[in-house]
Amino acid sequence: MSESGVKWERRWHPLRREWVVLAAHRQARPWSGHTLPPCDESVPGWVQDCYLCPRNARVSGAFNPDYPDIFVFDNDHPCVGAAAPEPSGGDELYRRAPANGLSRVLCYGPEHNLRLCRMPVARVDALLAALQQQVLDCRRDPDVQGILIFENNGESVGVSNPHPHCQVYGLGFHPTDFGRELIACDEHRSATGRVLLDDIVEREVADGDRVIAQNDFAVAFVPWFARFAYEVYIVPREPVASIADASDRARAGLAAVLREVLIRFDNLWQQPFPYIMAIHEPPTDSGPYESYRSFLAFTPPMRAPGLMKHLAGPETGGGTFIADTWPEDKAAELRAVSTTHYLESS
Repeated sequence: MSESGVKWERRWHPLRREWVVLAAHRQARPWSGHTLPPCDESVPGWVQDCYLCPRNARVSGAFNPDYPDIFVFDNDHPCVGAAAPEPSGGDELYRRAPANGLSRVLCYGPEHNLRLCRMPVARVDALLAALQQQVLDCRRDPDVQGILIFENNGESVGVSNPHPHCQVYGLGFHPTDFGRELIACDEHRSATGRVLLDDIVEREVADGDRVIAQNDFAVAFVPWFARFAYEVYIVPREPVASIADASDRARAGLAAVLREVLIRFDNLWQQPFPYIMAIHEPPTDSGPYESYRSFLAFTPPMRAPGLMKHLAGPETGGGTFIADTWPEDKAAELRAVSTTHYLESS
């Protein structure tokens, strides 16, 4: 922060190994562009034409069973899969490869209107256990080298169906951002003998200004180098590289922190809060990856009610992220709200 009190500086992102420009004074700039209406919470528990609800038909022609809890199936419109065609042609400059792998959908439950934040901790823990199994499945698949587990929540992030669900991509390559993180973690361990994510957690807990939830097994914080206004990392304290290797107790503790973060998101503006959640995982081979830690990252697109963070000239055009807010301020907002969901507080 400058001597004048203007919140305006650059901060180094140690996992991405790039600078983030914080320009929080821009948050109050005049805006005559597009705004979004509040999200609608009034949706039924079962929708006749929802292809994810129990007993309904999917585009493939298959009918969903009358499932009582988590339902997993192969994506009917996969981006990677075992049946991917073998491309012909290509050379050293313009290379081609088949899009092999696996692509799965995990419905959180039969209820069309029950999002993760309103489920009991035991059900959140059951979802994490199911995702552990998906990681193990990916490890056994010879076509899979990297894993991307993600949830798109809310129309503003382009969710294809509001029925609560996430997706698992088993990829024939390691996701680009995760590969960049792995290099950063390896270099940090070589230089210091320590684990980068452990050092980040230690620093965040010591500072305290950006921590929004924690227990003995996980800590959630708006990172010092946050690019999005309400970006949140949830990092397990257990020293394992992959969520698949977390113990039952550690996974349950992670579930409790995850649920609290999601409740705080909703309570901030008293409405369903849009976000992209991704679980960052190491490659699927047998490498120990002692320098790495799996973690959950949330990148909510909203910087204020109705206002999105648009990736425009600096971000898309130049590859330099401009953050319109101050991480410490956003963490304080999230800490200030209740941990009881606003729809249940009455």
